[in-house]
Amino acid sequence: MIGSPGTGKTMLARRLPSILPDMSFEEALETTKIYSVSGLLKEHTSLFATRPFRSPHHTVSDAGLIGGGAIPKPGEVSLAHNGILFLDELPEFKKNVLEVMRQPLEDGMVTISRAITSITYPAGFMLMAAMNPCPCGYFGDPKKECSCTPLQIHKYRAKVSGPLLDRIDIHVEVPPVKYKELSDDAGGETSLIIQDRVNRAREIQKQRFKGKGIYSNSQMTPSMVRKESKPDSEGLKLLETAIDKLGLSARAYDRILKVSRTIADLDNSETVLSQHISEAIQYRSLDRSLV
Repeated sequence: MIGSPGTGKTMLARRLPSILPDMSFEEALETTKIYSVSGLLKEHTSLFATRPFRSPHHTVSDAGLIGGGAIPKPGEVSLAHNGILFLDELPEFKKNVLEVMRQPLEDGMVTISRAITSITYPAGFMLMAAMNPCPCGYFGDPKKECSCTPLQIHKYRAKVSGPLLDRIDIHVEVPPVKYKELSDDAGGETSLIIQDRVNRAREIQKQRFKGKGIYSNSQMTPSMVRKESKPDSEGLKLLETAIDKLGLSARAYDRILKVSRTIADLDNSETVLSQHISEAIQYRSLDRSLV
């Protein structure tokens, strides 16, 4: 999420667990084991029933994020397994700390090697990150003028490498909330309504991948992506145009197809249509801003 200070990025992140799919027994067991090994399992808690939400400070070390110690203990990426790892002020994290996340993001696990042993911990987390659009925070803000130079903005955004951004499915801008919307009493959908829709989409995915060893779109291999996320003819043309204009990588191409498959599932559509592709492309705002 990219947006000026105070637009609600952190609040959105903290609300995300309330709309995630319910944990299966296997997921709850895995998460409980990790917290037990770490010594973080609360007293009288036999099973971890809610998805974890971890939000380490930007001063965290690579060992704190990935795991480490003489007898390697799980780091934040493993403590967020089956849940969310939220990194606020993403460019403020040390570059080497961010780069070590590339392996767990790709593989869903992390291996910590020491002289006496080598331990592999699961790290199947959802990464959610927030950043300002520039050092002062007001680039593109309709009401406050940005005081940064183009070079400062470029250096700030370059702190987050292209390969890491490539592994993030969705880039969205979070605009300032208008006073009328803040003071409006009309509420939107509740988390329970949204979660119900998410659970239905997850059930569709479980049926789709029955017997294939996976249960969600995010776990699809590239060959599965091309089979299960094949768009209609209009969607293919739209995708081709976007790839040519934005110069997206092969990994970003796969991300767009995965996201469009999920959008179609939420829409209860068997086929990935052009509107699903169009929406998924809109969720690559950093790719568009770097062209």
